[in-house]
Amino acid sequence: MEITVQWIKTSWTKQSRGGEAAARRNAAPMGFLLPPDLDSASAHLVRMREEHRFEPQEIQVAHRNVAVSLRQADGRLRILPRVDPLHGLPPRRRRPPAVPLHPGQWVRWQLNYRFSSANGMRDWSYWLDTFNIAYGPVDADVFLSTPTVYIDELGPVR
Repeated sequence: MEITVQWIKTSWTKQSRGGEAAARRNAAPMGFLLPPDLDSASAHLVRMREEHRFEPQEIQVAHRNVAVSLRQADGRLRILPRVDPLHGLPPRRRRPPAVPLHPGQWVRWQLNYRFSSANGMRDWSYWLDTFNIAYGPVDADVFLSTPTVYIDELGPVR
């Protein structure tokens, strides 16, 4: 069964926590059209960085390079994003369990991080991972629609 993965990595510093830069970051899409040449062994990686004014930069990477566990069993796909690095997680109650998808379903899972430099010399930095994962054949615009399952694993990043 086909597995389609889109990983959106958004990164910023304290400079984009308010004002025009924050408005640009917050207006960034949570899903993109899939590239026409995406093969079944590749994931669509979209990076949006503060230093590039949150303009999307798209590449393809192997599924094994995506920070998510994908396991097929009994006609379902089990999905669980890996938390790496653990020390970057903002406080939250507990991680949700893995999500099982049936053919024809897709999930959007969002997870955020915050970091400070070890010696406190640099500002805080942040990143948001959005995983859009579909199980079964899909159209190029699948991730522009409403997901079957949405997991909000966002913690406070003050």
